Amino acid sequence: MAPRAKTFLLCHGAWSGGWAWTKMHPLMAQAGHRLVAPTYTGLGERAHLASPAIDLDTHIQDILNVIKFEDLSDIVLLGHSYGGMVATGVADRARERVTQLIYLDAFVPRDGQSLLDLNEGAREPMWKAVASGDGYRIPPNPPPPDTPQAALDWLNARRVSMPLKCFEAKLKLQHGEPAMPRSYIYCKRIPPGDVFGQFAKRARSEEGWGYFELDASHAPNVTAPEALMGVLDEIVG
Repeated sequence: MAPRAKTFLLCHGAWSGGWAWTKMHPLMAQAGHRLVAPTYTGLGERAHLASPAIDLDTHIQDILNVIKFEDLSDIVLLGHSYGGMVATGVADRARERVTQLIYLDAFVPRDGQSLLDLNEGAREPMWKAVASGDGYRIPPNPPPPDTPQAALDWLNARRVSMPLKCFEAKLKLQHGEPAMPRSYIYCKRIPPGDVFGQFAKRARSEEGWGYFELDASHAPNVTAPEALMGVLDEIVG
């Protein structure tokens, strides 16, 4: 491996799993990097473990355990969408192992914030979805409209409902704002509402951030993997 080879550790988005990043593994390998793409408790191949007790802390612990048991260090932590909530918590608790933090069209919480604090408009629809469903889980949001049909079929067959508590739980930081270098990748094909514009703005205005844009919709790991790999390689290069 080249000396600049990196270990990317993924914190994936809501309703998803490590499986959704399958296109990225060969691209990472070609660039000389390694992608570790675990799946949170209750989702993907771990869907049989779903329970009302699962929340944001469960998912943070999932990733911390991967770091511990795989003995990962010098990590580039990559949080996508909801995974930004998870990655922020992981970076806080494993700061000696994480050298870089990348948010991909992701939530960037401060201490004490939940995802629903950062996306107030989703609160009411999510409560309604839970009430009309199994009482604790939210069915998946539809994938971006520019997702090709074959990819849509593949995604929709695998995405599963997710506990509301993951979105309601407030992140508790033990050490304040993450101290390692942070980068934000903003996907420019924006849906109505533009949930992630607020974080792009923050990354552009605060010290200590790298800021990048991608001409892609919200899941470039599916719809624009080569372009995404190019940006990731630029960030860590």
